[in-house]
Amino acid sequence: MENHEQTTTSTTTQVATKVKPPTNTTLLILSCILLAIGNCGGPLITRLYFIHGGNRVWLSSSLETAGWPVIIILLITLYFHRRATEKLNKPTTIIYIRPRLFFAVAFIGLITGLDDYLYAYGVARLPISTSALILAPHLAFVALFAFILVKQKFTAYSINAVVLLTVGAAVLALHTSNDRPEGESKKEYTMGFVMTVAAALLYGFVLPLIELTYKKAKQEITYTLVVEIQIVMCFFATLFCMVGMIVNNDFKVIQREAKDFELGQTKYYAILCASALIWQCFFLGAIGIIFCASSLLSGIIIAVLLPVTEVLAVIFYKEKFQAEKGVALVLSLWGFASYFYGEYKLTKRLKDDMQYSQQSAEMDPINSYV
Repeated sequence: MENHEQTTTSTTTQVATKVKPPTNTTLLILSCILLAIGNCGGPLITRLYFIHGGNRVWLSSSLETAGWPVIIILLITLYFHRRATEKLNKPTTIIYIRPRLFFAVAFIGLITGLDDYLYAYGVARLPISTSALILAPHLAFVALFAFILVKQKFTAYSINAVVLLTVGAAVLALHTSNDRPEGESKKEYTMGFVMTVAAALLYGFVLPLIELTYKKAKQEITYTLVVEIQIVMCFFATLFCMVGMIVNNDFKVIQREAKDFELGQTKYYAILCASALIWQCFFLGAIGIIFCASSLLSGIIIAVLLPVTEVLAVIFYKEKFQAEKGVALVLSLWGFASYFYGEYKLTKRLKDDMQYSQQSAEMDPINSYV
């Protein structure tokens, strides 16, 4: 009897933890859209800067997180929403993040700043199609670190998704040697390749680290707090890159680079602003998905969008689209569908278990009470 009661309680608790309310579902969808915009648009706008005369890697890396002040608008909106919905006699909290969490997120921000530089260096040296395929194994790194840091549990469907997306990346890698841009040395190309692999590895560590921070925060994780985390993380990442800009004298040459930019000075500054905004969508979407689901899902969506980025590169930058890229796209979509089908079956099973437990309690109220 005792065991039955414990099992029922455990099952009910597990359902309450894993079955997300409708508001979280809406937030998850919105986060996926933001991640798609950032993940596909970010590399395109960054590459546009480099192919038309931009060559400041530290400047480009800082733009990946420099759009964080825009999120303050969202934070203010959330504050007034809380103020309107909370009880009149209860003071509205302005800042949720506590010092312990602040310093942890600041550290993650510095790591993110380093990752931004590694990625920007790779994009400066490699075509988008090549950098995208090098980044694809990032999912395997996410899965590995998620298992180590947050004890991520894998189902047959999630394992299948990781395998398919990784195989897709391997298929794409068949033609990397033919993608070296004209006029670029083999050494520069190799350095770009190495830096991009390092960026994939490091960001594969960052996503589970954010999830671990949520778990160890010792305070309630709300979406308002997630937005505050995003601001702190991006601030320190930008600060890290700006130190690099100062050392590299980027601030002194920006005006001259704008005058020499092939598309004109106005478009130069427009590209910089657009880059900051689009990349901010990426980071806000990524941490939103971690908040609603897991770092593994965030990594899977990033991986499945990489072939889409390649297709866009073919359309906008006339890069070649070999048959291997088409195969990789199919494998990515297959892996994506596999993961979500597995999540659907798990959620359905948990709901059925909860309904069964409730029905058992109603049919046998005396034993349930005991």
